[in-house]
This record gives sequence, structure tokens and C-alpha cells, in this order.
Amino acid sequence: MLSLKTLTDDMLVASYAQGNNEAFDELLARHQARLYNYILMMVKDEDVANDVFQDTFTKVVTTIRQGRYTESGRFAAWLTRIARNLIIDIFRQEKSQATVSTDSSDVDLLNRREYSDGTVEDELVDLQIHDDVRSLLDRLPEVQRQVLLMRYYQNLSFKEIAAATGVSINTALGRVRYAILNMRRMAGEYNIELTR
Repeated sequence: MLSLKTLTDDMLVASYAQGNNEAFDELLARHQARLYNYILMMVKDEDVANDVFQDTFTKVVTTIRQGRYTESGRFAAWLTRIARNLIIDIFRQEKSQATVSTDSSDVDLLNRREYSDGTVEDELVDLQIHDDVRSLLDRLPEVQRQVLLMRYYQNLSFKEIAAATGVSINTALGRVRYAILNMRRMAGEYNIELTR
């Protein structure tokens, strides 16, 4: 019998779906530190991070048990995406509940851009930036485009990128670095502004 540690994430998911709870324990052990650190970095509160972490794995368990897991080969990215969506929900909830009093201040605290909802102009600028980034991505050499998509769109670690592309971690790091440098250079050449 194979050791659980030698199985891929997808093999562990399949084993857990068939009732092997030890397979889930291995998935948890394999991903808990990275996922928790990601969540804590985003929310900056240990209690909230613990709640999001537990909610993430509750969703994972529910999805796998209902046979709805379809992210073959991308378990870590799927896990991160679930956590990210839960964090966004928390931020939205906090934003809708936030109240500030301006009674004791001569300055209008609420008349500030960072406290306002996005305008149509902001959305258009964001769309243009997104289109410009996609355009720059399309101009990159294939190996650089591939690693950038894995890193920033699939949230894969450099170790996962190295494994997926069959190169060393240092090579994966170098490709991402050169891709970013190339995008910055092209943005300058084409006079593209990537921030608002």
C-alpha cells in the first residue's frame, strides 16, 4: 500500500471522497501552514484568521463529500481561492457595518476617496488596466507568460510552479522575475500606466 505522503492532492481528495479520513488529515497537514499564513496576512487578526481557516476547510469537506470537487491538479489554488472569497465576504460585511462620526471634527472625514464606493470612472480605469495587463501578458515569451499566470492568477507557490513546469524552484523564480521586468519595460515602451 502506498504511503499517503506520496499521493498527489487529487489522489488524496479521491481517497477522502471514498471515506478515508486519513487522506483528509494528510491534505490538512500538507496545506494548513501556508493557507493559515496567507489568511493571517490578509486579515491581520488571529481570531478572524482562525475562523476563516475553519470555514475554508468546512467548505472543502462539504464540496468533496458532495462530489463537486473538479479542480484536478490545482487543489492548492482552489483552497486559496475559497479562503480569498471568504475574506472578501468579511471585508464587504465590515464595510457595510462601518460607521464613523464626524461630529467632533472640523475636517470632513467621510469626503475621502478611500471611503467611497468605486465610481464608473474607477471601474473603467480598472477595466483598462486589466486589458493592458492582458495585452502585455500576450507579448511575453510563452515560458514567462505561463509562470506569471500560474503565480498571480492561480496563486500557485514557486514550488508548485517548478513541479508543473519541470524546472527548479530557482528557474521558476527567475522566470517570474524576468516576466515582471519585461512587463514593466513594455509598459514604459507603450506608455501604459498600470496603476490608477
